[in-house]
Amino acid sequence: MRFDSKHTIPRYLVVIIGMTLAGVAIIGKAAYEMFLNDSYWQVVRKRMESQQKDIPAVRGNIYSADGQLLVGSMPIYTLYVDLVVVDRNDSVTERKRREWRDTTFVQELDSLCYGLNRLFPKKSIDDYKSLLRQAYRNAKLREQTSTKCQRTFIIARNASYIQYREFLKLPYARYGRNKSGMYGEEIPQRQRPYGNMARRTLGELTSRGDTAKNGLELAYDSILRGMNGKKHREKVRQAWMDKTDVEPINGLDIISTIDVGMQDAAEKILVRKLHEVNGEIGVVVLMEVATGDVKAIVNMTRLGTPGNYYYAEIKNNAITDLWEPGSTFKTASMMVALEDGVITRKDSVDVGNGVFQMHGRLMKDHNWRKGGYGRKISVDECLMFSSNVGVSRIIDDHYFNHPQKYVDGLFREGVGEPFSLPFQGQGLPNVRRPEPDLSNWSKTALAWMSIGYETQIPPIYTLTFYNAIANNGRMVKPRFVREICKDGQTLKEFPVEVVKERICKSSTLKDIHEILERVVNDKTGLGKKAGCKQFKVCGKTGTAQVADEHGSYHGSPARYMVSFCGFYPSEAPKYSCIVCIKKSGLPASGGGQCGPVFSELAQYVMTKGVYREAGEAADSTSVFERPTPAPMPEVGEGKVPDLTGLGAREAVSLAEKQGLKVRLNGQGRVMKQSIPAGAKAVKGQTITLMLKSEI
Repeated sequence: MRFDSKHTIPRYLVVIIGMTLAGVAIIGKAAYEMFLNDSYWQVVRKRMESQQKDIPAVRGNIYSADGQLLVGSMPIYTLYVDLVVVDRNDSVTERKRREWRDTTFVQELDSLCYGLNRLFPKKSIDDYKSLLRQAYRNAKLREQTSTKCQRTFIIARNASYIQYREFLKLPYARYGRNKSGMYGEEIPQRQRPYGNMARRTLGELTSRGDTAKNGLELAYDSILRGMNGKKHREKVRQAWMDKTDVEPINGLDIISTIDVGMQDAAEKILVRKLHEVNGEIGVVVLMEVATGDVKAIVNMTRLGTPGNYYYAEIKNNAITDLWEPGSTFKTASMMVALEDGVITRKDSVDVGNGVFQMHGRLMKDHNWRKGGYGRKISVDECLMFSSNVGVSRIIDDHYFNHPQKYVDGLFREGVGEPFSLPFQGQGLPNVRRPEPDLSNWSKTALAWMSIGYETQIPPIYTLTFYNAIANNGRMVKPRFVREICKDGQTLKEFPVEVVKERICKSSTLKDIHEILERVVNDKTGLGKKAGCKQFKVCGKTGTAQVADEHGSYHGSPARYMVSFCGFYPSEAPKYSCIVCIKKSGLPASGGGQCGPVFSELAQYVMTKGVYREAGEAADSTSVFERPTPAPMPEVGEGKVPDLTGLGAREAVSLAEKQGLKVRLNGQGRVMKQSIPAGAKAVKGQTITLMLKSEI
């Protein structure tokens, strides 16, 4: 069959031309919308953006080293009612919904208000009736006259999840938001089951709850925060519904190194001593020797008025403050001299009557008014007695002409070596180096520097140095976070970080270790109040006069920084600890005032045996009693469980399983509960748990 080109080809041409014209039209329309009608689509885009709302991501939790919740995100709810029915697109549906509301609302108002009063008893039944009737009147007014008036009313604030769940089951509210107009808005809130424990270290959020201010909350904000999602409202089958555009990504959890029991003990022991000595600021840092894990960190500042003082954490003094370390620095000075071989433990130094002329200034021992020691004292005794004259004479005699060599020795030991910590405002040590021409160096600088003046170091740096002595000369960086987790699975671990593999020779380390043991355990040592009967402690006292707010050392009364830094047990160190107290007036004694805090905390830690059996540190005559963990009680359905003896976390978990709302009072284990065990558990009812530390 022959191809009929005369008729077929024109037809193809018509089709091709038509398609070409259509394509040109499409391209032209697209170009018009893109370039000439851009303002319209910008308006559409902005309208869509304005309709979008964030879906808050749940902020990650911060846990203790033993798995207890320190800071967590627990939502609270604001409950609303909006009785306006507006559906301009379907008048029949609108009329039916109004008729249903008018009938059902009136029928179920009394029972609804009764239920609200049971859940939120701060308002009476009549108060709820008045509020809901006003919402109803305003709704009718807006629908009939389009008068602008309040349409959304708040029923309750700060409702718990249990209360919110029960609210949705109440008469009328049970029909759902689209019919009843009653709904709740979730507000993420940061909760602290242990109150203000380690508040400045764990960190805080702003009052709005959306920005981290300090501590671990700020340091790990990008990990804890997660990413918000996006949603918008659209009409589906005559009902407005939320549609998710982007799912939120919840924050990850972090496991800190803090131990709840040790932290609680450290806070209570320190605050008790601060009240006793009228201290202005108190610091305790407890560290695990091998890992550098900070098990407890306390920073207390005195607030209030005379006669009505109290202590609270307002600053992370252990990390941010630059303090002259005082006599705890003498250990570093003696280590330099022993390491350089300019002295041995067999040497001695004449301290005379406790006063020595040092380049035009008088260097004095603490007992100079009593005539000093009146003899030569050994190298060991220089630290045991914390002799200013003894230590300064040793360093000045051997390094006066070469102060750079002494300072190099300090840095060789890691003293003054800066390292980064996960906290904003971290203080860095200030250990002066002499200029080659000594233009920044006075004749007395070396002598006073050797005993802890003219140098500023945050307390945690002093502890890190002593921890290195305990750790066979290996200096590790303090660690505050051990790992990052999601849904209980470890995503990242933070390894132990070594600052210096070895701070000195083994022989020097052995000498220093033995001297520090004598400071505490020898009957003439100034640190004996830091000792423990069950095991031996090593450490050094510190007492330094500090300048007042005007930079003067001559104010009245004088201000002092007293401290004790050490580790235990001596034969196999497991923990290191520093205690610092800033106070005004005498008496001022690192051994007498900080030593007892160190001792009590050390005994608590070792007796509890959290990381080792207490018997490992005990001598043959010591008797330790390990508390047996309370078994989880059996809980009858609908009954209040017996929560006594449980920790806060376990108690809250059991109570909430029975629908109870928990209020915690105190810290430690549950000693008493407001609703007796075995009573009927009423959902939404509040049970108060009185907790008490075992100290």
